[in-house]
Amino acid sequence: MSSYLIKNAKIVNENNIFLGDVLIENEIIKLISSKINLTENIEIIDAKGKFLIPGFIDDQVHFREPGLTHKATIASESRAAVAGGITTFIEMPNTVPQATTQDLLEEKFEIAAADSYANYSFMFGGTNDNLEELLKTDPKKVAGIKLFLGSSTGNMLVDNQVVLEKIFSSTKMIISVHCEDEATIKKNTAAHIEKYGDAIPLKYHPIIRSEEACYLSSSKAIELAKKTGARLHVFHLSTEKETHLFRNDIPLEEKQITSEVCVHHLWFSNKDYEEKGTHIKWNPAVKTEKDRLGLWKALLDDRIDVLATDHAPHTLEEKTNVYTKAPSGGPLVQHAIIALLEKVKEGVIPIEKLVEKMSHNPAKLFQIEKRGFIREGYFADLVLIDTKKSQTVSKDNILYKCGWSPFEGTTFSSTITHTFVNGNLLYNKGVFNDEIKGKRITFNR
Repeated sequence: MSSYLIKNAKIVNENNIFLGDVLIENEIIKLISSKINLTENIEIIDAKGKFLIPGFIDDQVHFREPGLTHKATIASESRAAVAGGITTFIEMPNTVPQATTQDLLEEKFEIAAADSYANYSFMFGGTNDNLEELLKTDPKKVAGIKLFLGSSTGNMLVDNQVVLEKIFSSTKMIISVHCEDEATIKKNTAAHIEKYGDAIPLKYHPIIRSEEACYLSSSKAIELAKKTGARLHVFHLSTEKETHLFRNDIPLEEKQITSEVCVHHLWFSNKDYEEKGTHIKWNPAVKTEKDRLGLWKALLDDRIDVLATDHAPHTLEEKTNVYTKAPSGGPLVQHAIIALLEKVKEGVIPIEKLVEKMSHNPAKLFQIEKRGFIREGYFADLVLIDTKKSQTVSKDNILYKCGWSPFEGTTFSSTITHTFVNGNLLYNKGVFNDEIKGKRITFNR
């Protein structure tokens, strides 16, 4: 194992910024101090002027393996994630086959053990008929349960209310949900197809997948969680209205109902459909500027608990189809942090708050062991950022297998220079260490 001494860094951790040094030994943060004097048998990295943050823990990604590897693989997307400062990811079950049995779930863990650059976990997928299998999920080794309450693939739409209540009542694991009311969306889609055919203008996407569809589904899920005592986590809020369903008057550790917002819902609005088209077609849809600002407000006042990407790549050929045939989702892991740092530069969010939402809080929320903080004895999942070195996103520097980004042509003010995963320098100024892989994360439950 290599040892590293990071010197003169602006360390961002637990609502503080301080100048200091960090010693890494045997995968672990050995020492944090204002000055560490070691020179022998150690690689020294001078971080003067750079921020050192704990790695981003992304609680929602779709890396498409197995079965959809023409779009992405665990290897390709985790590599892009590490270049983007994401050191841990939690991946969703809607692959082919879907991770709806314990055996299929473990097959995904085996792929990640061989190929993932970042640390990893996966969610078990609930359906209308796999409760017995769902209850076998090990809370110490698996991130949680994922339920699609709208916009599902395959047979993963859980629309049987009796089954849904049984799931909510039967497990103490975190239940993460995609909330959009399917009946509302089907009705809106049919009305727009009648008017426009398959070539529905993209500006109608947030009208089809409307505020009403989101709020109806998320409010029902929250009502059921309160009734059953389930531990509920609502993914990718997209409306200002939904933010008022969540509370900020108790610590995160005491919350039974939590929420997440994704980078694209904080960055784009319906004004961007004309320029970006299907490249910003997501489910739930990017909505109005009022919604975007409302999501920022809720993130800052702690009604929204964590940030994520919902990284979900498709090929350009797939995305250039007409509205009804173009899939929703896009690649984000490589550029999430540097996009959010623009909002730090603009004064929208302090960098300490950003680190809380993308590193500390996911670790707390999922009870991840020894990650998400810069603390002695914790795994050295660390990211160095040069906020004075700009970069422009282009085809030449995109690492996603799909080869495109909704941020193409955007110039960001910051660059990630180094990413450590379990104390190993996996990314160093554009160069990857391809010999070392990430670890399966565990949970203190």
